[in-house]
Amino acid sequence: MSLDRLFALENFGIKLGLQNMQTLCAALGHPERRFASLHVAGTNGKGSVTAVTHCALLAEGLRAARYVSPHLVDLSERFVIGHSPVDAATLQQTADDVLGVVDRLKSNGTLTVTPTFFEVTTAMAFEMFSRAGVEAAVIEVGLGGRFDATNVITPAAGAITTIGMDHQQHLGSTIAAIAREKAGIIKSGVPIVIGDLPPDARAVVHAVAADQGASVVEAHDGVRADVTMEDGRARVTLDTPAGHYGPLTLSLRGAHQVSNAIVATRLLETARGRGVHVSARAIEQALASTEWPARLELLTLEGGRRVLIDAAHNPDGARALADYLRRWHPEKPTLVISVMRDKDLDEILATLVPVTSTVIATHAPSPRAIPEGELARRIADLQAQLGREVAVTTIADPETAVSAALERASTVCVAGSIFLAGAVRDALNRRAILHDSQP
Repeated sequence: MSLDRLFALENFGIKLGLQNMQTLCAALGHPERRFASLHVAGTNGKGSVTAVTHCALLAEGLRAARYVSPHLVDLSERFVIGHSPVDAATLQQTADDVLGVVDRLKSNGTLTVTPTFFEVTTAMAFEMFSRAGVEAAVIEVGLGGRFDATNVITPAAGAITTIGMDHQQHLGSTIAAIAREKAGIIKSGVPIVIGDLPPDARAVVHAVAADQGASVVEAHDGVRADVTMEDGRARVTLDTPAGHYGPLTLSLRGAHQVSNAIVATRLLETARGRGVHVSARAIEQALASTEWPARLELLTLEGGRRVLIDAAHNPDGARALADYLRRWHPEKPTLVISVMRDKDLDEILATLVPVTSTVIATHAPSPRAIPEGELARRIADLQAQLGREVAVTTIADPETAVSAALERASTVCVAGSIFLAGAVRDALNRRAILHDSQP
């Protein structure tokens, strides 16, 4: 029943602020202080950087964990200790214990506001990692940074991967405002690694870091990257100010993963001087072997048909996907798409529709998803601006939509929402036809 209570907290929505988390962590005995941590923020790429960094910690032989959000299918995906998500019994017991502490704090008046779903799951992550004797954990920021529930940690080092337009209703309507929120993860004296940021964002991050007395590591400065693309994956040799890596083939698809690989590498190099030592060998192993589902994940089905699943859900993510499709799928696959109401729909559509042949508008399993009929109308309205007509149909059920798409084309692209990606991937998995295509 505690998991039912936990999911019910989603009704409280998003609440930015740290008071609840600080109170809850104190009542739990500050589990977040019992392991070294690395903190990763960014508009796009933070999940990939988190996954690669965690994989490197494991390759070094550390007892390592990662906390990410949201999950694709099952809540346990958010909490990975070692190589696997936590088991159901651990998840249930930790939910019981943390919600029990919440009840006590509310009854004695210490907590006056009910914690949100994300606050409780974040506290659960810290508690699970502490109980498991984790040595180091990679903690992905949920939303923004400054007031994100994860921001109660003091990490060995942090990273900001990219900064673009997303979640404007919470983070602000300009790149500088969004950068200010993400730069909120910077702590006094804690080095921060930054990716290739827009000038306005870069200036904000440097200003915040200066105020905090934190050094800034520009991930790409002093790095030589020799890159060739092979079947959608980058073959790279990296020379950084601290090491040499490769040649190796990145396990994650897309040219944009080169930048993510550089950020992850520089984060791990930076952490060496802060008590988290990871060798070049372990970094190379992670770059070549990290798995990160639903991020340009190409699945082969019976008969050689293929489904490319990508969680692209904002303009920058859509551009990365479009670049990949333009280079590696000139046949223009059928697009199965669903988008949440709070996203820049027109920009996403304007980016993806030109690199696909036909479109099926569907409805991801979320109350925030735009109804498929409305989505189809928006696509039709946009066609005049694009100067190109594309066939658009509506199928509400994502699994049925993908099946219909596969009757039309040998390659199908599923994108627009992580909720859609999770639903489709789960459906394919249940049909036992999910196999990653190798280069």
